[in-house]
Amino acid sequence: MELEALSVGQYSFVQNGYSFGFAVMAAATLFFWLMKSEIAPAYRLAITITGLVTAVAAYHYLQIMLSWGAAVDITAGEVVSTGKPFNQAYRYVDWLLTVPLLLIELILVMRLSRKETIKKSTVLGGAAALMIVLGYPGEVSSVGGLRFVFWVLSMIPFVYIVYQLVVGLKESISQQPESVKGLINIAVYLVIGSWLFYPIVYLFPLVGLEGGAAITAVEIGYTVADIVAKAVFGVFIFVIAMRKSQDETQGAPTVHHAANVEADDEKETSTLS
Repeated sequence: MELEALSVGQYSFVQNGYSFGFAVMAAATLFFWLMKSEIAPAYRLAITITGLVTAVAAYHYLQIMLSWGAAVDITAGEVVSTGKPFNQAYRYVDWLLTVPLLLIELILVMRLSRKETIKKSTVLGGAAALMIVLGYPGEVSSVGGLRFVFWVLSMIPFVYIVYQLVVGLKESISQQPESVKGLINIAVYLVIGSWLFYPIVYLFPLVGLEGGAAITAVEIGYTVADIVAKAVFGVFIFVIAMRKSQDETQGAPTVHHAANVEADDEKETSTLS
C-alpha cells in the first residue's frame, strides 16, 4: 500500500474513520455485555457472542489505528513514509474471527434444536472462514489480475452463505414467534446487504480508482461495512433476544424449529444456549 499517494486530508479522514470505528465497537461491547442480564438465560450466549464480536473488532481497530499512525509522518504538511509498513493483516485477522461468529450469534438467538444449531453453525462458520482466507491474498497483491482471481474464489463461499441464509433458514424462520419473525428477516438481509459491500469495496482498485483515492475508498468502505455488519447487526440480535425473553416471561407461546423434537433434545438445546 503506497501511503505516500495520500494527501494529508485523505490520510486524516481515514484515521478519523478508524477512530470512529473503534469508538462504536467499544461502546457496543459495553452495551451488549452490561445489558445481558436483562435477557432470558436461554439467549444470553447469543448476546455474549455479540459482544465478543464487537470486542474483537474494537481491539483490531485500535491496532489498525496505531499501525496507520506509525506508518507515516505528516508533520511537514505532507504524507511521508516512516519505513514502518501499514499492517493490513489486522483487518483480515479480525474478519477471520468475527465473521463466523456473526452467523453463529444469529443461529443461537433463533434457538433451534441442538442438532440443527451445531450443523448450521459449523457449515456457515466454516464457509465464512474460507471466504476470508481466500480474499486475503488478493487484498495484499499488487497485481490486479490476482486480486480479481481471489475475488472470484472468495465469492464462491459467499454465494453459498447467502443461499443458506435466504433458503436454508427459511423454514427455521417460519417457526419463530410472530413477534420476532420480521426482525430476524431484517437481520438476515442486513447481513447480506452489509456483506455485499465488502466485495464491491474489494474491487475499487480495479475499476478506475487509483492512488490515494483508492486507498481512502477501500479503508473507509470497509470501516462502514464493519460498523453495520457488527454493531448495527448486534443491536438487532439484542432486540430479538429481548422480545423473545419478554414473550416467554409473559407466557406467550414460543415456537421453535422442529417443534416435534424430543423432550431430551429440547433440554440439551436449553443447556447449550
